[in-house]
This record gives sequence, structure tokens and C-alpha cells, in this order.
Amino acid sequence: MITVIEGAVVYSNLLALLAIGLTLTYITTGVANFAQGSFAVFGSYVTLSLLRLFDVHPYYALPIAFTAGGLLGVGAYILILRPLIKRGAASVILMIATLALDLVLLGIIGAYAGFLGNISGKGATKFIFTPFDSEILGISGIFLISILVIILLIAVLLFLLYRTNFGIALRASMENPSLAVIMGVNLEYTRLFSWFLSGSLATLAGSLLPFRQEIVPSTGAIIIVSIFAASIVGGLSNIYGALIGGYVIGLSESLVTYELSTILGSGVLLYGKVISLVILCLVLILAPQGLAGVRWRRVLRLHKGGGG
Repeated sequence: MITVIEGAVVYSNLLALLAIGLTLTYITTGVANFAQGSFAVFGSYVTLSLLRLFDVHPYYALPIAFTAGGLLGVGAYILILRPLIKRGAASVILMIATLALDLVLLGIIGAYAGFLGNISGKGATKFIFTPFDSEILGISGIFLISILVIILLIAVLLFLLYRTNFGIALRASMENPSLAVIMGVNLEYTRLFSWFLSGSLATLAGSLLPFRQEIVPSTGAIIIVSIFAASIVGGLSNIYGALIGGYVIGLSESLVTYELSTILGSGVLLYGKVISLVILCLVLILAPQGLAGVRWRRVLRLHKGGGG
């Protein structure tokens, strides 16, 4: 059971990274990026390439994957989304554009997997990094690394958003873009930064994901369900809500599915995403703005009043 809980925490950490990235792009550009899952798989293959071609350990490849993901995010914004935004494209069109990007990336990653397998002499259409992990005092390396990444991310975001002038401008552009422009904030810079950070977080999570599960080129199409569920459950317009949603969905999806598998059999594990969708539907019914949008103090006061 300890191993299951450890795996659930790791998955939740990575899902939180992906959900925060998705929320960032939605807040700054009004686009829910359907290619976020493929961004993660891109990171997986960047790390695999460095391992197979240059014998770089996956953990040492994280800075390179982080940078490559940022460039991918910026490239997606500059080449695809910015031209559409300048032409006044509606949010629906922008989301369809990211869906098209997802399909293109899926094809490219699939073709590259075959190419990498041929030049490295080892199969690349299906892989996992667990043989390269190690233990520290009986605790898996991926458990410690994923927690460290989350702690560093939260610390950096807090410092950036509340201790720097750029962070103030970024928060202003998130809360009220029109007023931010009047106040002299360059929205273009904030959008470029958000797409860079979103792509970086996605590929960072994707680089660590093979330590927990087997990766194939279409893995992005599978995990995108959980990414959206985490962002929406936490609150699609709140960065810290995405963090909360990542843990709610990640822990629920992992632990509830495991418990059901002990009762109904291992076949249940194939349908873990159903748990995410059920939680998503319940939250949308009870709290349409997500968990971060709930006025918890008011709820507690009403609960105490009702109890009295």
C-alpha cells in the first residue's frame, strides 16, 4: 500500500505541473491548450533521446527538457495562436487550433519514435524509466525529485508574482487585460512568458512521467483528460486552484482506482480516467467556478449555523 500511495503522490505532483501550465495559458490568452498532453510526451522523448544517443541520465536531462519545452510553447504561440488572435479569432477557434496542433505533434512524435528506434537500435515506441531510478533511505528517487520540483515551483511562482515588477504586470494582465494595457503593461510579453512556462512545466512533467508509467506516442491523448479535470476542478482561472486540482484528481484517480481493483479485479485499472470525469462533473454541479472559487469561510459559517 505504501508503494501505491507513493506512486499516487508522484502522479499528483506531475499532474499539478501540467494543470498549472494549462491554467497559465488560459488566464493570459483565453486558450485552453488541448496539446498540453502532447507537450508532456514531447518532453518524454527529449529525455529518451538524450538517454539513448548521449547516455544522459533522465534526471540530468531535466534542464534541457525544460528549455526545449519552453521553446515549443513559445513556438506554438508565435506561429499558430498569435496570428489568429491578431485576426480576432474567437476562443473556440483558438482551442480548435491547439487541438490541430495536438494531432500534428502526435504524428511527429510517432514518426520520430520509429526513427529513434532505428538509429539507437532499441525500441522507442514504448518505454519506461523505472530501471534508471534509485532509492534514498528506502524512498524512490522520483518521489523525492517530484516533491522537490513542486516545492521549487511554488517558491519561484510566489517570488515572481509578488516580489517582482514583472510579476505584478503578469498578475494585472491576468486579472484585467484591458486595464493592464492602459497602465502600460505589454500583454505580448506576458503571453510569451506564460506559453514558455506552460511548455516548460509540461515537458518537465513529461520527462518524469516515464518513471511512473509506460510511455507511448499517444500517451498525451490519454492524460489530457486528467489535465483538464485537474484545472477545471481547481478553478480554470486560478493558478493555485490548478495545484489543488492536480492533487484532488491525481490522488483520487490513483487511490480510488486501486481500491476498486482490489474488489472488482485489475481490469478496472484501465478505466481510471472515469474517476476524474465523475469528480469533474460533481464539482461543476456543486461549484462551477472550481474549488478555488468557493467561498469556504461562508460555507463553514453556514455549516456551523445549520449545526447550531
